[in-house]
Amino acid sequence: MTNVTSRITEGRDDAGVVTPDLATVPEAAAGQERPELRKAIEEMVEAGFTGVTLRVHDERGEWVGSAGTRRLGESTQPATDGYVRIGSVTKPFTATVMLRLVAEGKVGLDIPVADYLPEFAPDRRITVRMLLQHTSGVFNFTGEYYDDGTFAPGIPATTAGREWVDNRFKTYRPEELVRLALSKPARFEPGSDWSYSNTNYVLARLVIEKVTGHSLAEEMQRLVLGPLGLSGTMMPDTSPEIPEPHAHAYYRYEDGGRRETVDVTRQNPSWIATGGDMISTTRDLHTFISALVSGELLPAPLLAEMCTTHPKAGYGLGVMVQDVGDGGTVITHNGGMAGHAALMYSTPDGSRTLTAAVNYVDDAALSMAVAFQQATQKLVDVVFGSGQAESA
Repeated sequence: MTNVTSRITEGRDDAGVVTPDLATVPEAAAGQERPELRKAIEEMVEAGFTGVTLRVHDERGEWVGSAGTRRLGESTQPATDGYVRIGSVTKPFTATVMLRLVAEGKVGLDIPVADYLPEFAPDRRITVRMLLQHTSGVFNFTGEYYDDGTFAPGIPATTAGREWVDNRFKTYRPEELVRLALSKPARFEPGSDWSYSNTNYVLARLVIEKVTGHSLAEEMQRLVLGPLGLSGTMMPDTSPEIPEPHAHAYYRYEDGGRRETVDVTRQNPSWIATGGDMISTTRDLHTFISALVSGELLPAPLLAEMCTTHPKAGYGLGVMVQDVGDGGTVITHNGGMAGHAALMYSTPDGSRTLTAAVNYVDDAALSMAVAFQQATQKLVDVVFGSGQAESA
């Protein structure tokens, strides 16, 4: 999927070590009661989300809570350290691996991608930096939305409705996704504009694998997951499984005049590949983003490059920099994947973070778009903006 904001407003975007289910731990054990945070997630459920888990770290300590249900027809709330498909939050993880390879001298940010992947014959003007910042102009294999409102479809797996549901266990290889995208007209000349494209991050995966001789999963473990001890984060490749505990994801479509709602928690994520296939927990996302912004993973010059944004979108190299009022900013990337979504925000110094997992009923009409935008803005305001100041 795309960044979850884009996913919900624009179009469809191995089990690991299971950590303790903190839903059985009294909430007070995870920090003070925060009525403003409790209210925010309960309002999300009232707005139509199936379930929400929120984790906040700030000067008052850690707060974690959940609302709604882990599964339609049940009353059990989502586990507060459950697993979730994080969608495009995969991108900052991948960008971090790439930048660590830059630090090792194995990749150059401004080297043509064609030097690493000549077999695909990409435009020689496209650089590694352009992949990470979405300025390559390469067609988005999950479908391209143009400014005039027209839509160019991508791979069949991203077709909305029953066709997507029926094809959700099909396997795609990264090379297949890239070749399809490169067979389509570019959106613009490399470096001349900005447009979100999942293809950029599949190309980034192939560059990483070419220069290291290892799979991205192996390099992710070596460079990010291992050093940070992120035992709850994984790259499932083609496996449809997600470890327990987890909340369930759903997709709704019309079939012969009837509305069908299908549990799509199990799906083969190879159709999105590095555009958004990872699984994680709110705890691991907090550990990752706080370590990233505090300089534990990247040398200062490369972290600065990562957070230098394109003026059109506020997008750096795998992260966004978002204003939160009163001159403050947060480093962020959200993600969504057919009924699962993840949120990840941090102040630039890592002193305050917000991570969340959301489950909902997705559909071709993108019914949750407005509710999602309003809910995320409310959470950011409560944790980082004026709402936080008022509730402190």
